[in-house]
Amino acid sequence: MAVNKSSSSLPSHGDIRPSLVASEATPQKWTILEQTSDLSKPRQIILNGHCFEDEFSMEYEQKLKDVRELLKSEELENQIESLMLVDAIQRLGVDYHFQEEIEAVLRRHYMEATTCSDGYSYYTLHDLSLLFRLLRDHGFSIPADIFNRFKGKDGVFEGKLKQDIRGLMELYEAAQLVIEGEDILDEAAKFSGEIVSNRLKHPYHKSIARFTAKKYIRDCQGINGWRKTLKELAKMNISVAKTGNQQELAKISKWWKDLGFAQELKQARNQPLKWYTWSMASLSDPRMSEQRLELTKSITFIYIIDDIFDLYGTPEELTVFTRAVHMWDYSVVQMLPKPMKMCYKALLDTTNDIGYKIYKKHGYNPIDSLKLAWGSLCDAFLVEAKWFASGHLPTSHEYLENGKVSSGVHVVLVHLFFLLGFNRKAGGAVQVDDIAELISSVATILRLWDDFGSAKDEQQDGNDGSYIECYMKDNPGSTIETVRELVIDMISSEWKHLNKECFHLNKNSSSSSFTKASLNLARMVPLMYSYDDDHQLPILEEFINSTLFDDTVLVHRP
Repeated sequence: MAVNKSSSSLPSHGDIRPSLVASEATPQKWTILEQTSDLSKPRQIILNGHCFEDEFSMEYEQKLKDVRELLKSEELENQIESLMLVDAIQRLGVDYHFQEEIEAVLRRHYMEATTCSDGYSYYTLHDLSLLFRLLRDHGFSIPADIFNRFKGKDGVFEGKLKQDIRGLMELYEAAQLVIEGEDILDEAAKFSGEIVSNRLKHPYHKSIARFTAKKYIRDCQGINGWRKTLKELAKMNISVAKTGNQQELAKISKWWKDLGFAQELKQARNQPLKWYTWSMASLSDPRMSEQRLELTKSITFIYIIDDIFDLYGTPEELTVFTRAVHMWDYSVVQMLPKPMKMCYKALLDTTNDIGYKIYKKHGYNPIDSLKLAWGSLCDAFLVEAKWFASGHLPTSHEYLENGKVSSGVHVVLVHLFFLLGFNRKAGGAVQVDDIAELISSVATILRLWDDFGSAKDEQQDGNDGSYIECYMKDNPGSTIETVRELVIDMISSEWKHLNKECFHLNKNSSSSSFTKASLNLARMVPLMYSYDDDHQLPILEEFINSTLFDDTVLVHRP
């Protein structure tokens, strides 16, 4: 999450003024400003282990029961409708309630399709595409060549399929789960995209379900049967999640205020709303409140340490700071310049506390892995600081390899791995070393999107460098338009790698919470870096208003 490499080059984004949480920090974009309401006051609608209003609680639990029974029953009109039910549950963001039931439905479909020699032959384009997408998303092995049956003798998709808009839309969605080497899915995406891409600017696989859930509620057809029940449940779930997230934001605001960074490190970013949004989007399950809070703290330090390297030290002082992080020893704090002392002590306090909380909950302390992650991040920041201090522009390969680390993704996902209860020392099916490739893909997506957005919209002062700038230096005569196309292709390729890693991890159902959070992290990247011509982030603002605040709350611009 180490973004926008120089705070001085940040655009003025206006100001979000939610009438919500209190903070006395200097106003910046994404600062939480004090207004009339106080989210730290308890709300009645809380999830699991907390009390709802009695009437709401009873209705909510009944709807959960109704959907659960429906998933287990044979009341649906046909087997395809059970897939449509699963798809709707996922799109509405309530699937975390029904993981076992969804797994059972999909396993039944998988067994029926794979035990018959012509198991896929009776599916329509829409139904087969839906089956493929759901099975692959949940780690079931299903080959991409099942779509060959929709090709003609000339080896291309049959022209008559262009009349099947519903089928093409689902084919386009299915093609988003492509992995490297699956040419048929690339062909499917191109073929269907020519017809429906304008209707599907944000395919499900690359979207945050909670962001798109409200639109799906509006568009979901049918006022009776399971659709009606599911839509009502989704609306209640949005209310539950929003209340919990608002209370978490209040806690983050207080924690940030108590740190005192906004007062002492006045040049550093003061954006707790943005930092919390990363965690809120990545961990969508309302029951993961503790994990969201702790992850937000780690993300906060990625941004602050980034600003320390940009704004508060010479290369020599930053070398000392980096060495201190590797030592992880309170006694070395006196070696550091004053601005770094405060950050260093708070980093150790916070990370040690996170490690201890994981120990209390899961029986092991991952502090050694967490320390290594922070040391690697500072190493990458130091490399960049020395590049920029010397005026040296690295090769595009050097820049990207280092930039994947300085993105902060490794720090986030290692913390997340342990916060979700995975244990590299307990002989678990998934170990921290198994997620290295997944981390690399998410980090590459973030770094390239960050640089792509910066180069296009931020009018940065040139002190940062970017992949585009480095590539154009390596390749004299290349134009910014051609390099932009290259970057888009690289991001697409990394999504294929990410799909592959998630598919392999999802074969072990216990790792699904981690892969889903990792995908959500990648899905959030375009929201975080899609600047408009006014240097605003309108999609991110819409997401925050939609998920955290009432629909009537607007983003105020200067």
